[in-house]
Amino acid sequence: MTDNRRSKMMSATLPFLLTFIALSQGQPHSDDPPPPSATVCIVGAGIGGSSVAHFLRKYSPESTPTTKIQVFERNDVVGGRIATVTVAGETFEAGASILHPKNLHTVDYAKILNLKVKEPRSDSLSLGIWDGNKFVFKTVTLSCNVPLIDKLLKLPLVNSLVSLVNSALMFVRYGFSLIKMQNFVESTVERFVKYYEEPGSRPIFETVDEMLQWAGLYNLTTRTLRDELVDAGLSTLLINELVTVITRINYGQSVSMSGLGGAVSLAGSGGGLWSIEGGNWQMVAGLINRSDVELHLHEEVKSVADLGDYYELNSTKGNSYKCEVAVVATPLDELDIQFIPPISIPERKLQHTHTTFVRGLLNPAYFGLKAATKIPDLVGTIEDPNLPFSCISVLKKHNEKESTYKLFSRQPMADTLLDSIFSVRKETIRINWAAYPHYHAPEIFAPFILDRRHLYYVNAFENAASTMETSAVAAENIARLILSRYFGKVIMHSSNLSASSQGAGTHSDL
Repeated sequence: MTDNRRSKMMSATLPFLLTFIALSQGQPHSDDPPPPSATVCIVGAGIGGSSVAHFLRKYSPESTPTTKIQVFERNDVVGGRIATVTVAGETFEAGASILHPKNLHTVDYAKILNLKVKEPRSDSLSLGIWDGNKFVFKTVTLSCNVPLIDKLLKLPLVNSLVSLVNSALMFVRYGFSLIKMQNFVESTVERFVKYYEEPGSRPIFETVDEMLQWAGLYNLTTRTLRDELVDAGLSTLLINELVTVITRINYGQSVSMSGLGGAVSLAGSGGGLWSIEGGNWQMVAGLINRSDVELHLHEEVKSVADLGDYYELNSTKGNSYKCEVAVVATPLDELDIQFIPPISIPERKLQHTHTTFVRGLLNPAYFGLKAATKIPDLVGTIEDPNLPFSCISVLKKHNEKESTYKLFSRQPMADTLLDSIFSVRKETIRINWAAYPHYHAPEIFAPFILDRRHLYYVNAFENAASTMETSAVAAENIARLILSRYFGKVIMHSSNLSASSQGAGTHSDL
């Protein structure tokens, strides 16, 4: 055989050999045991539970067996602490309301679910800090009872000038401490975004402590926000006024709360904040719809028993469910779920926020003013146990004599109190939220894995910070824990789902 003919035969044979080798290496051997199948039961249909279901589907390649996911919700709607109310025909957020531009999981949810984002307001709200007797600080606002002039005052150029004036007023009062506060927040956010790195370069965390230590955030949970801000060089005036206003609005707590929760609270007061048009609950409903889950609404789980190879969940409807993996995605602090055998988690008190919606008109005399138009759009308060509310904000101005307001308070707002704050009150809605943990340093965390097997707890992370995004971050880690510990799978890359993909069956009752 000549060298030329041998060369031609090799050229023809080599691609076939390479293809055969690649296929033989890429296909599993027929005698390999198939990966285990499982039913995953998720207790709680809020952002945490829906995110666990989402990430289980997102990170499960087509080669793994079909995993059945069942979601149990004690209420008759999904969303958990994300909900809306309707006042005067308008829909407003009643629970978790705002999202940060660097909340990358929820940014992704909005994209893949084709949800319409409500952009931040173009005009800035006027702010007043109330000490119970007077406004210790107020920003400038321009308004006029003449409609044409008032419209001119709302032009972008005028708004920009007003914003500059207000920035100057803040700088005069608080000085360079404002810049130091911004640097403190940005430093925290930059550490938090490490949780969005590709899974292949990011560990799977079995404890909250190691999850926080890896991102450089743990130390913030060991000290109070006040101590952190003093070390960062912020003035006492800024801490006691503006920072306190923010923590009271976002967490109903003072600057004595732990540092990481406080930093997250401050990040929630920055620019570029957004929400979903029509209600943030649509993210939860959309994730459940596209994740092919079996949804059990208005079915509360009353017990979770470890029976060796599986868990048995019993509900208040008298039903029993068998699950190889169980996930608790709701705070256990005020629930009466019986675990067999018993589990052990640190005792934690929840901070209740009483949210009151009022359609009417504020009473200027209550604030020592002569006209309701002189009352700032957002009234924040300093830390004083005698103050009956944390904040009052205008949600929508219907006309000169009627607006919709949202009030936060630590105690219920009695009718007599509301009648002194408002000169006109046409409609009132009250909601008592067990909203978030009562933060105190140093924080002690419940485990992600409650029993050394396959019982998981998403809300263990809430003692670090409680937001829609932190719930999603914790849920993503729980999903990776399940896939790693039960299925023996290591996720190297995010297998992003397309915006057009949907679950096998959608839930019209959502």
